[in-house]
Amino acid sequence: MRADLLFDDVDGLDEALAAVDGFDAALVGGLLRPQPGQAGGLTGLADAVAGTPLASRVAEAADKTAAGAGDEGHFVALAAARTALFGSVHDALVARVEEATGRSGAAADAGGGSVTGEEHAGNLCAAARSWLCDLARAGWQGIDHDLVGGAASVVSAMLPDPALRRLATLLDGFAAELAASCPGASLERVPVRRWADLWSRALLLTLPGAGSAPAVGEASGRLLPLGVDVQEHATAVQAQVHAVFEPSDGGASRLVRASVSAPKPDTVVGAGLWQLLRPHMSLLGAVSEGRSVELDAMPVTSEGDLVWDDAHARAGEPADAFVTARVALPAAAASAVSPLDRHPARIAAPVLLEGYGVEEAEGDGGLVFEVAGCRIGVDAGRVPAAGPLTPEVVASSGACLGLLRWDAGAFLLQPLAVERTVRKKTVAVHAGAWAGGTTDKAGVRAEKAATDAVKVLRERAGKLLRK
Repeated sequence: MRADLLFDDVDGLDEALAAVDGFDAALVGGLLRPQPGQAGGLTGLADAVAGTPLASRVAEAADKTAAGAGDEGHFVALAAARTALFGSVHDALVARVEEATGRSGAAADAGGGSVTGEEHAGNLCAAARSWLCDLARAGWQGIDHDLVGGAASVVSAMLPDPALRRLATLLDGFAAELAASCPGASLERVPVRRWADLWSRALLLTLPGAGSAPAVGEASGRLLPLGVDVQEHATAVQAQVHAVFEPSDGGASRLVRASVSAPKPDTVVGAGLWQLLRPHMSLLGAVSEGRSVELDAMPVTSEGDLVWDDAHARAGEPADAFVTARVALPAAAASAVSPLDRHPARIAAPVLLEGYGVEEAEGDGGLVFEVAGCRIGVDAGRVPAAGPLTPEVVASSGACLGLLRWDAGAFLLQPLAVERTVRKKTVAVHAGAWAGGTTDKAGVRAEKAATDAVKVLRERAGKLLRK
């Protein structure tokens, strides 16, 4: 990998991010009666999309909103401009990653997806849009429980409809974060970009067709797992397997993902997470055993997400993830990204680094890989506790298979697996090594502790249900 290319300046990147930051700052104080400083942020957003198809509508929206006369249509235009700017940043960074790795771009056009099921219920989307616009007028410093609580009835009405569940889930989580921060006037620190991301995404999802599902096809061939990314919250957990798919018809290989999620109590952590996830996905067993998977007409979206169904999969031959990374990964094309998902935070490109030096980062005690004269930060905080891979193991490694991400203005590497030398032998350590079960002593102890916790919780839940 040409790591040096990741550190070259990207034309227009700083200007695009500055325009987004200016608009986000305006949302902090609210758009009901914008102050002169907030008006500058609105004008900067309009200037950033001048010369694009959005130019006239965003310019009008910025002028009206700066004068305190912004309506729903104006706020939607501003949200669209903000999303478009982040989309351009995403595309520029992905192009830089492709240049550095030598891999080709998207294998197919994700387009806008195809609508599945009934069209969105217009009245519910309008109600959600009205609530989001009220939030924008109040600003994050003006939120209170009455305002935030207005989302509850909309979410409750949306959840029974599968076509609206994506938007309902986003609104529910967003409202919960806001409620936990009320009143806004007393906030010492506002998550400015995060809340602006959630607000703009939710607002655009209220538009007809914006939340339609991506087109789904079928995949038949060999799946070669690379590693597992675990995303954990207090009440939910998701394991996302990144892999190379080789079609049986001899077509070009591509990068794909397969995800499984489950609700969880906040007391189940560490290796206990696998006990919640294993029943729903045989792929996790193949990952921990180091095997390929043979797919037969497995549903796959145009964005490269496998809609996993064990009936369409069977265990294949042994497949070492590092061999896959060295042989198959360089030729695998990335899948297209839908318009609303084009955001720098979404970048997660599988890469293999070798021959690097390891240093301790200044200040925070983190790790830095030095490769070809470049320093790449290691995002060890994303390594799950539900496996044998630890920062100490990463620090003693000589090869690292991970996900290249972009955060806080720089590329970072999230380790999925490493190779290290133990007693003159090369040993691979994977973050998802315990996904399908383990005989590792530390893993067995963690599994037993998690099993005891889950057993107690089930007994208590059973008593409550009997009452």
